[in-house]
Amino acid sequence: MKNQHRQSGFTAPFVATENGMSRRRFLRGAGILMALPWLDAMQPAFSAIKSNDATITPGGKPRRMFAICNNLGLLPDHFFPGQTGSDYKLSPYLEILKEHRDDFTVFSGVSHPDVDGGHPADNCFLTAAPHPGRGSFRNTISLDQYIGERIGHLTRFPSLTLGVNVQQGQRSLSWTSSGVLIPCEEKAADVFRRMFLTGTAEEMDNQVRKLELGESILDVVAGQAKDLQRNVGSRDRDRLDQYFTSVRDLEQRMAMSREWEHKPKPKVSAPCPLDPASPKAYMEKVQLMYDMAKLAFETDSTRSISLLLDSVNSPAIDIDGVKITDGYHNLSHHGKSEAKLSQLKAIDEWHMKLLAKLFTELKGISENGESLLDRTMILYGSNLGNANTHVTTNLPTLFAGGGFRHGQHLGFDTDRNYPLPNLFVSMLQRMGLETTKFASATGTMRGLEMKPA
Repeated sequence: MKNQHRQSGFTAPFVATENGMSRRRFLRGAGILMALPWLDAMQPAFSAIKSNDATITPGGKPRRMFAICNNLGLLPDHFFPGQTGSDYKLSPYLEILKEHRDDFTVFSGVSHPDVDGGHPADNCFLTAAPHPGRGSFRNTISLDQYIGERIGHLTRFPSLTLGVNVQQGQRSLSWTSSGVLIPCEEKAADVFRRMFLTGTAEEMDNQVRKLELGESILDVVAGQAKDLQRNVGSRDRDRLDQYFTSVRDLEQRMAMSREWEHKPKPKVSAPCPLDPASPKAYMEKVQLMYDMAKLAFETDSTRSISLLLDSVNSPAIDIDGVKITDGYHNLSHHGKSEAKLSQLKAIDEWHMKLLAKLFTELKGISENGESLLDRTMILYGSNLGNANTHVTTNLPTLFAGGGFRHGQHLGFDTDRNYPLPNLFVSMLQRMGLETTKFASATGTMRGLEMKPA
């Protein structure tokens, strides 16, 4: 029995000792490498990491960052609140997030100094490198890669660079220290395989076929999963049950999406509609990428993720209950057309609904007595303050979770903007990285306080 466990990637039995269970433990089957969520039993092992390993986060807790950029932004009048402080009235878009009011801070009057050029500014959302529209422009390291370079060795993936409908080779949020673009991964299924499939090419191909036939990863590692659940505490058992349920749910939804690829298209006089695998299924893709980020953080597979929502490169997208008549980019140049504004508002509201769902799910996952949202900083914003006019000032910015004191609107001068990179410094410090500078930052974000460690 002992040898069988060794062949599966474990030493038997699954007992948390005084040294703690290794953070890098996983369940293994033919073609399967299933990462485990963070468990209480892993805490002693994590605490034993040397303090000079560039890993110290407040209280010895793993901290994470998820940066999301919608490069066409949001309609400003519906996003920004009219009042500042903690007693501000929620704007129409923020009303969708009202359940999480105390979990996020909204900013106005912030931008990246000297980042201009309209649409090319999305490449600078996490770098703040100046003047991206110039021919001599050279980008700098992005926030996610700065984090990955310093603590990426602690996790299976130093970082994940994700995207939806991205114009490959032209756009990305992630850039190396030498200013080289890191391509976005746009297929959630490929991200899923990277996190859960391993072994020889033949083993992986066989497992992919099984998954396509509806067999769950959990069916392959069922015996090991039961052994593990029997030998951990009650809180860890609940955590594992919640995690395994979320994996099954995700597999089912991905399988349902794949089924459309085999359904015949209707024969009509109009052009045949594209199936949900097309760029029109924009919101479905966003949801899947949020799912990937949640799983990656839940398993501590990485602590740094960027996600570019390339709305500029998206067609007339599918929105439940609303007829979208034009491409996303064309709609953004609305010229105050009521018809276009109405469609944009419906799109923006869906973005807020998906964000609210992400917050809810992260709050529902417990990690050593805290919610995963408390351990995860979520930056949601845009490189454009107003896509209709291409301005790169007064950027709509929302910052959630991560162990900060939230529930406020921090409003700065909308004409002479406060540097958004100051938020990046606060985020880096929350990650346990000792720095007072990033890009054009002048310090930490004024008015934003961390909760006690």
